[in-house]
Amino acid sequence: MTAVHSDAPATRQDHAPVSVKDVLAAYVGLTKPRVIELLLLTTVPVMFFAQRGVPPLGLVVATVVGGTLSAGSANALNCVYDRDIDEQMRRTRRRALPRHIVSPTSALVFGIVLGVWVNWLSAGLALGASAFYLFGYTMLLKRRTTQNIVWGGLAGCFPALIGWTAVTDRLAWAPVVLFLVVFFWTPPHTWALAMRYREDYARVDVPMLPVVKDAEGVARQIVAYAWVMVAVSLALWPVAGTGLLYPVVAIVLGAGFLVEAHLMWARARRSNELKDVRPMRLFHWSNMYLSLLFVAVALDPLISR
Repeated sequence: MTAVHSDAPATRQDHAPVSVKDVLAAYVGLTKPRVIELLLLTTVPVMFFAQRGVPPLGLVVATVVGGTLSAGSANALNCVYDRDIDEQMRRTRRRALPRHIVSPTSALVFGIVLGVWVNWLSAGLALGASAFYLFGYTMLLKRRTTQNIVWGGLAGCFPALIGWTAVTDRLAWAPVVLFLVVFFWTPPHTWALAMRYREDYARVDVPMLPVVKDAEGVARQIVAYAWVMVAVSLALWPVAGTGLLYPVVAIVLGAGFLVEAHLMWARARRSNELKDVRPMRLFHWSNMYLSLLFVAVALDPLISR
């Protein structure tokens, strides 16, 4: 597999030599490990919840490997398709393709290879989620509508279903509730980050909501989604019959998320300046919210037994 465009000795766009470590790191970067972390975070805890205890280790490993390869394939192909705008955005210009460490052809082959391998390790839900992320979000929605992340975010909701079906081999209302929690969590999480990089998205004509609306309008929608997200998260208690740990954690985390969302909305009403709105506070809190909520999902059946 060709790693770089130029003949040996290989060089990056900045003319610095390319080492084996650079190339390996570039291929790992194509899979977007930070994104995969979040996906696995909403897969493995649901397996514990579905098992009402500790699921078989082999099943967990197979599901994690399959999910990692599936998501890595979709992310690598996303990098290939979006390489034109990635070169122009501050947030993405240090990726492998803009830096010319990996060629588009090599990245394409890499993504396809990961996708082929995952057919043997993962269920149809994982493949469907990856296909939707690539074709539905990356190719169809991202550059055409302000609702890109609302519906494009569906791909990131599937791990809750995948984790449950890996253990039970069937669907139920509990994973559907968790699917919806991630669905309503995704817009506030992504819009907060998009506010920070609003100029990037505007420069490449990607109509993220913060590009077409002012900070107050975006913050208002974030608050609306946050309220629905918290309400849905609490529905897991009566639907799945959890113990007391989960609802207590969901209430505390949800209250914190709502407070932070309302504070950001208040700041946006006072000033439209990014430094005054401070959207990254909500972005970082949203990561903590989802992480701790799904940890509670995993721990609840262990403590309640």
